[in-house]
Amino acid sequence: MAVRKSAKVSVKPKRKVSGKAKAKPHSKAKQSRAKRKVAKAKKPVAAAPKAAAPAKASRKAAKKPVKKAAAKVSPLAPKTYAKLPPVGGVLLGTAEAGIKYKGRTDLLVARMAEGTQAAGVFTTSKTASAPVEWCRNSLAEGGEGRMLVVNSGNSNAFTGKAGVATVKATAAAAAQAGNCRQKDVFIASTGVIGQPMDPEPVVKGIETALASASEDKWSDAARAIMTTDTYPKLATRKVRVGGAEVTINGIAKGSGMIAPDLATMLVFIFTDAAIPAKILQTLLLLSVRDSFNAITVDSDTSTSDSVLVFATGAAMKDEAPVTRASDPRLREFRAAFDDLMLDLAHQVVKDGEGATKFIRIAVAGAQSHQAARRIGMAIANSPLVKTAIAGEDANWGRIVMAVGKSGEAADRDKLAIRIGGVDVAKSGMAVPGYDETPVAKHMKGSDIGIEVDVGVGKASATVWTCDLTYEYIRINADYRS
Repeated sequence: MAVRKSAKVSVKPKRKVSGKAKAKPHSKAKQSRAKRKVAKAKKPVAAAPKAAAPAKASRKAAKKPVKKAAAKVSPLAPKTYAKLPPVGGVLLGTAEAGIKYKGRTDLLVARMAEGTQAAGVFTTSKTASAPVEWCRNSLAEGGEGRMLVVNSGNSNAFTGKAGVATVKATAAAAAQAGNCRQKDVFIASTGVIGQPMDPEPVVKGIETALASASEDKWSDAARAIMTTDTYPKLATRKVRVGGAEVTINGIAKGSGMIAPDLATMLVFIFTDAAIPAKILQTLLLLSVRDSFNAITVDSDTSTSDSVLVFATGAAMKDEAPVTRASDPRLREFRAAFDDLMLDLAHQVVKDGEGATKFIRIAVAGAQSHQAARRIGMAIANSPLVKTAIAGEDANWGRIVMAVGKSGEAADRDKLAIRIGGVDVAKSGMAVPGYDETPVAKHMKGSDIGIEVDVGVGKASATVWTCDLTYEYIRINADYRS
């Protein structure tokens, strides 16, 4: 419309205007050389003061928005957030350290009882962050879980010797505050990669967080570790181990840069069960395979992935020690632990950046579990599949494409695909008389189910992902600003 308005002005007749100085000729070509010189000389004098004021105002206006508008909560977020009970031997505190964000907490400190056992799994990235390397070393050296320090806003990754120095300064301050060894301190960071991180805000924040620490600050803890997350991720379970009732609480953060191994997020699980570190590590490794290693948002593996588990033993002081992972008393605990891990993993996917659809992909008929998972991930990570689902388009041909590119064995002439429980392809071709109506209706929902049988074996695997929308691009284009 602006173009039309401009065009209208340019052709407006001015013949009736008197020959006063106020009237302007249509072009410079119609002016005499003398008049053009006068006009040119007067332009800076008359126009400069007027042009300067709007420019200044424009610059001021650009500086006004200091804070970004709060992100809309994901449409896939839970209707209510879990209320986590206390876990014996765990105190939680948070602080506004000002590492990157202003006016919100960005530091979590957990203090745990003496004797707390620890286990962890970490990113497979070859550019792992300094905090990840520190935690790996602490576990290798037999460190107990006495202190946990987590910051958001800066991942302290790819920061060289300065990053290592920041981690050491954090560990020293936390060890002093918790009256423990430095190897009993576990550290995690999430945020921008490649920006040096000043340890001072964290060091000061540790004391602040501990000053107000309590056993019930689980929601505060989950919010303090958020970056592009739109909601806090919490889960809890209560089970019996022998004659003791134990609690398992978990919090997580993750929204983008999510892909195995081991998904891209931070996860912290606390229990008052008494489980030795080696057994805890075994249980964690078994559980991760079908939870955090079976999700993806964008196929990008982070530098900071960490899943840490702490067992204080506070609820099992009168129980005989657990000596093996196969102890029958752990049967209920293991089931609840696996369920909680999967719950948190699903929450991460449902908060995928810009996500509007939660997608379950079940692959069967593969040569091995690993092959089935690779095929599932090829489908889950395909931009074409994810954008089709975002657009609610039942374009199952893209699923066929993704199976084919996975590199795993598949029999084209036995390939079968179901979407929303409806057969769309069998024996290597579209189902005779295929009616897309029920499938199209399913695609309009928020939970999408895809089943694929590749027809070469008996192994299966399930993975979860979300759709790929314009909002994902907006969030990541604007991430550092």
